[in-house]
Parts: sequence; C-alpha cells; structure tokens
Amino acid sequence: MCMTQAGGFMPAKDIGIDLGTRNSLVFSTGKGIVLREPSVVVYDKDTEKIRAIGEEARQMASHLTSNMEVIWPIRRGVIVDYNVMEKMLKYFISQAMGRRAFRKPRVSISVPSGITEIERKAIEEAAYQSGAREVFLVDEPIAAAIGAGVDITKPFGNLIVDIGAGTTDVAVVSVGGVVVSASVKVAGDNFDHAIMNYVREKHSLFIGEDAAENIKIKIGTASEEADLRTMEVKGRNIITGLPKVATLTSEEIRTALRETTGQIVETVHGVLEKTPPELAADIMDRGIVLTGGGAMLHGMDALIEQKTGVSTLTVQDAMLVVAAGTGKYAEINVKDVNRYESSGRHRVREETAAGTHTDKATAAAVLCCIRVYR
Repeated sequence: MCMTQAGGFMPAKDIGIDLGTRNSLVFSTGKGIVLREPSVVVYDKDTEKIRAIGEEARQMASHLTSNMEVIWPIRRGVIVDYNVMEKMLKYFISQAMGRRAFRKPRVSISVPSGITEIERKAIEEAAYQSGAREVFLVDEPIAAAIGAGVDITKPFGNLIVDIGAGTTDVAVVSVGGVVVSASVKVAGDNFDHAIMNYVREKHSLFIGEDAAENIKIKIGTASEEADLRTMEVKGRNIITGLPKVATLTSEEIRTALRETTGQIVETVHGVLEKTPPELAADIMDRGIVLTGGGAMLHGMDALIEQKTGVSTLTVQDAMLVVAAGTGKYAEINVKDVNRYESSGRHRVREETAAGTHTDKATAAAVLCCIRVYR
C-alpha cells in the first residue's frame, strides 16, 4: 500500500516493465505508461559508479570525457551486463513508484520467448533485488497480445509478431499460453544498420544511427509504393572526409531493407508451417497482429500479408502494447490461476486421455499455461 496526499492508504500499484534493447517502458495500473527512457547508463570508471541512467545518460553520451563509458546493458534482447541492468531496473521501478511508495510493488517483466532458464532466473533475481514484492516474467508475445486487446484465455489461435529493436518474437497464442514460437535477432536496429550500410556503399556517405533511424521513419518502407518519397541526407564523404548531401528515395530504402524484412517474413512463415491445423484456421479468420516499434515500418504489414496470404494488421500505439500487456499480466495471472488449477488440468487430461478433446494443441497450451502459473 502507499500513502495518499490526504494521509489515507491505497493499494500498491502493479508495474509492468518492457525492458527493450533501445528503450524501456514502465506501465502502472491505473496510470498507464508512466516512464519511457533509453536503456542506457553512463559509468564513471574512476569512481566505479553510475553517473546517469536513461534519458539523462543518452544526452550525456555524446559529451563524455575519457574516464566515462556508455553502457547499453541489453543487446539484441540479451542482457550482457547484469550488474548495470539491476541498477537500471531499480531506477525505473523507483521512478515509477514515486517517493510515496509504502509497499513494494508486484512487478511483471516482458522477456523474449527464446531466452534460457538461466537468463530468466537472472532477470527475476535482479527484479527482487530492485525492490519487487512479487515478480512475474511474461513472454513478449503474451504481453503484446494482452496489450493489443486480444483475449488470450479463449481457445482460439492468435498469431502475434512483436518486432522490437533487438529481437522479433513470433508466436501462436491460445488459452493463455504459447503453442508455437520462434525468436530471431533481426529487428529495428538491423533496419538502421542496413540503411547505414546502403548509404555508405551506394552514395559513399557515412551517416550515424540517429540519421538512419530518421530516414527509416520518414521514407522507410518494406513494400513497393506507387509514389516515391524522397529525402535529403547529410553526412561525411567516406572518400574526401568532407561534408556531403545525398538524396534518397523510398524505393532505395526498401531495397536496403529487403534482406532484413525478408528474414522476419521467413520467421513468420516458419511458425505458420508448425501451427496445428485447428489454430491455423483461426489465424486465417482472425489475422496476424503486429506490435513493437519495428512494426511501425511503413508497409511491413502489407509485406507479411502479401507473402503469407493472411490478413495482417499493425495495432495502434504499437510501441506501447508490450509494456501495457506486461502491466496487466499480474492481474490476469492472479484471477486465472485458481480457475486453471482447479478445473483446467483435470478436465484437459480427462478429455485428452479419452480422445474427446477436439483440439490437442489447445490442451497442450492449457497444461503449459498451468505450469507457468504455478
């Protein structure tokens, strides 16, 4: 619980954290998104202490002295510096809770579906060390589905494609669990690097990541366009070292991104191939749902729809849905665990053993879901 300004008490908030490769978002029940900051810290090598975290660290990054170091503790969805990540996590939780926090919060954290059990334990321990009362780890596709408004408790197949900065998670979700999934380390950052490489090779122009991201946002596209968009880009001539300006077209950017977007499409195709027929039929009816910042690339939904033949939609506020779904997960978990535990396991085992369950994939998903909740 926490104190109100009037001196009364109110229940402690549940917090959902989307720990991203580039940005981290925190969702608080009753408030929505309360924090959105870069997943970066500035470390002072002389004092061996962290000087800044989040947005302050990002602003300092280009004005550092030799005794300071910029650390991104998460790369391509993998935590590479657990000590720094723990301090960053503690900072995010304290910022989200505020100074009036009286009771420790329940914290849900979204994680890529392909991480190992060791990595899960490390994140869980870091969350407890950061001040969490209770910790839930949520597969990103599950969080994305909840945040997008999909009722994951129903016995229908839903295909979720979450394109972040470091990883793309593709999963078929049904009855609260992941039935089929795949994770590939190709996402928004790879889009930026592909643009940087293309501009360097085709225009002899060196640009930074910020410029590449700006190009991606303004004229980036994954599918062909009837009307070309153009943009002037400034950078350094890689031959003379002098400033140079080049004009890029949206078709050039589509060409630059063809390989990376193609890898994501192949991953989606692979998951569809492994999906049980009953759930595949659901997906044909319900379509594919795209979430994450990378899903906002113009034409990404059209490309997936063209290559798979399945209706594809990018959700509104695609960058926020994982954080929102993660924040709501604890509430759903607490409500459903008793229902699944008391009736789900017995019923599914009976029907499966008797051969009367018409959807064996759903049965497996329920049993998997019960194990997760336990």
